[in-house]
Amino acid sequence: MSPVEERGPLVDYCSRLGDDRLVLGHRLSEWCGHAPILEEELALANVALDLIGQAQVLLGIAAEVEGRGRSADQLAFFREAIDYRNVVLVEQPNGDFARTIVRQFLFDAFDAALTTALRSSADSRIAPWAAKAEAESAYHLRHSRGWVIRLGDGTEESHGRMEAAIADLWRFTPELFAADDGERRLVERGIAADTSRLREPWLREVAATFAAAGLRVPEDGSVAAAPRRGPHSEHLGHLLAEMQIVARSFPGAEW
Repeated sequence: MSPVEERGPLVDYCSRLGDDRLVLGHRLSEWCGHAPILEEELALANVALDLIGQAQVLLGIAAEVEGRGRSADQLAFFREAIDYRNVVLVEQPNGDFARTIVRQFLFDAFDAALTTALRSSADSRIAPWAAKAEAESAYHLRHSRGWVIRLGDGTEESHGRMEAAIADLWRFTPELFAADDGERRLVERGIAADTSRLREPWLREVAATFAAAGLRVPEDGSVAAAPRRGPHSEHLGHLLAEMQIVARSFPGAEW
């Protein structure tokens, strides 16, 4: 793959990584003022800030490689929902606290393995980002894993809510491990992580944590036919409308 041929898949890949984090970070920020305890409100806010900070770096790389003069902020605030490349899992509504924790844990278990794999990326911008993000991802996983066990092995009500959340959100997990031709070409060049190899360690982490919580691992859903290019849920449009309104109301403003 020539540098020119590599540019499109690399822009898309960094946008995928950035969009996952931007959307999930915004979802977590919605808990500010609403979390069940103050300590957890601060914890969720810190995780959200980590994710949004990671997104800023990744979207900045995407903008640089794209070479069209756009910035990370422009990619974040001036794209339509159809142009976002995040997995559908991260755009799902918070629901109750159990649902938020299950969504977070399923992504965290994947992200911890992903950032570790990307530390050895052949891209000189992705590798240092991953080296820093790996420590944050490990903290995120430790936090969500602890809550999965606490709620799953808690009261009858908390256990039931966790089971309901798992039953609903599990169907979105296959997309985490799906790749298209562009991403596979980046894998061959040592730039992207081979997500097909991450599924086994992800499933081990999920199974061990669920077992400690007294929860069951559901059967696999169907793998997404068009990873990260299929239709988003209706929830993403509502999320972006809220997230982008200030930037779109005052385009070009400096803060």
